[in-house]
Amino acid sequence: MPVHRSGTAHRLRPLAVGILLTAFSLLFTLPSSAADVPARGSARMGMGVVAHDGQDGTPTSGDATQTEGVDVSGYQGNVAWSTLWSSGVKWAYTKATEGTYYTNPYFAQQYNGSYNVGMIRGSYHFATPDTTSGATQANYFVDHGGGWSGDGKTLPGALDIEWNPYGASCYGKSQSAMVSWISSFLTQYKARTGRDAVIYTATSWWSSCTGNYSGFASSNPLWIARYASDPGTLPAGWSYYTMWQYTSSGPTVGDHDKFNGALDRVQALANG
Repeated sequence: MPVHRSGTAHRLRPLAVGILLTAFSLLFTLPSSAADVPARGSARMGMGVVAHDGQDGTPTSGDATQTEGVDVSGYQGNVAWSTLWSSGVKWAYTKATEGTYYTNPYFAQQYNGSYNVGMIRGSYHFATPDTTSGATQANYFVDHGGGWSGDGKTLPGALDIEWNPYGASCYGKSQSAMVSWISSFLTQYKARTGRDAVIYTATSWWSSCTGNYSGFASSNPLWIARYASDPGTLPAGWSYYTMWQYTSSGPTVGDHDKFNGALDRVQALANG
C-alpha cells in the first residue's frame, strides 16, 4: 500500500521561514550594541548636540560685537594654529582630561600652540559623573593641565557637562544628585585655582538632568551649546551667555565658538 506522508512537515516549513525572517528583522531594529559605544576618553565638547538638539543654521555676522574662538580635543590631532589665527580666531579651549582615566595626548601641541600664536587659551574637562566624585575629577583636571595662572592669556577651566556618550544621558543620577556632583566639582576647582570654572552645557540637557537648576548662574560663566542662528533659551538663572558653541563644522577645526564681547572682554575673563 502507498505510504501517505503527513502534510504537517510541509506546513511547518513556511512557518519556520517566517520565524527566521522575523528574527533577522528584529536584529536590524534592535538598539545600538555595546560595540557602537565610543571608546572611553574619546568624548569631546558638543559630541551629542546634533543627535539630541539638531542643527539649524549659523549666526549672522554683524549682529553684535563677538570674538571668534575654537575648542579642540584629541579628536583633531595637531592643529594648524597659525591658520586659525589668520582667519580671526583669538581664543581657544583644549580638552585636557576626562573622568580620572584620560589625558589628551595632543594637549601640549594644542594648549601651547594656541598660546604661541597669540591666542588667549584655556582647558576643559569632560565630566563623567558616573565614575568618580566631582571633587576627585576637579583635582585630576587641575593636576593634568586644568590649572590657571594670572598671566593675562589663560582662561579659567571649563567643566564640559552634557550627554553621556557611553550610556544613560544623565549618567544614572537623579537631578538633585547631578546638581550635587557639579557643585562638588566647582567648589574643589575654585579651592585649587581661585577661579570659578566655566560651565559648558546645552539647555535641553541641563533642564533634563539638573531640573533646570539656577544656583550656579551668579558665579560661573555660561558656555552654551546650540548649533543654530542664535543661542536660544538659556538655562535658568543665566540672563546672558559668555561663550556660545555654534557649530561643529567650521573651518580648519569643526568646533567654533563666539565670545559674547570684544577681545578686551576675553582678556578680562582671563585676568579674573
